[in-house]
Amino acid sequence: MGKADSESLPQVGQELATLARYIDHTLLKPEATPEQIAKLCAEAREYGFAAVCVNPCYVRQCAELLRGTSVQVSSTIGFPLGATLPEVKAYETELAIRDGATEVDMVINIGALKSGNDALVQRDIEAVVQVAHRHHVLTKVIIEAALLTDEEKVKACVLAKAAQADFVKTSTGFGPGGATLHDVELMRHTVGQDMGVKAAGGIRDYETVQKMIAAGATRIGTSSSIKIMEEAKAKVQPKP
Repeated sequence: MGKADSESLPQVGQELATLARYIDHTLLKPEATPEQIAKLCAEAREYGFAAVCVNPCYVRQCAELLRGTSVQVSSTIGFPLGATLPEVKAYETELAIRDGATEVDMVINIGALKSGNDALVQRDIEAVVQVAHRHHVLTKVIIEAALLTDEEKVKACVLAKAAQADFVKTSTGFGPGGATLHDVELMRHTVGQDMGVKAAGGIRDYETVQKMIAAGATRIGTSSSIKIMEEAKAKVQPKP
């Protein structure tokens, strides 16, 4: 390795660290075990990911394993269908925060949105946001874009912004489709620069991550985080 390569190593490390801070390291499969969750947390600590994203029953375990690190613990709320009552989502949020969640990813009432019941959708989001913000916890609103028309996607984002959510998020990963560049661009255009946009669902490689960030994503939800980081490392590190 030459002098120039040696001098570039800190820059490479910084580039990888910056990429890691975009990523929510995710394990939401219903068959996930405590052992797999422990591995998820160990990987998040090693790579310095922004957060782990897990179902509520694993929040306490993650909070204990990640205490003292910069990795946030994100819990899903009303996941994956979004069809529970606002009051239930609010209570689920309260319990998740009690167990150590510092971020929540909630699913909107998709049927209410599609039927034009905007008031219910906004009340649904506000129920979670109000609890979360009372505890200084960040809220991401999953709109499940693959089930919506562009007009409905815009409306969902407008309602999330009106409810003072912190992020809008493309997908649960359990719907008929995941994140698309079109949806990320549309959501970013709709919410402006004041809110975050999380791309999630079907993001499995470094090239796609780069495209999603260029389209306006400020967070990436993926279960392929390690593969993405290794691909990034191979691309940015100096050749021997």
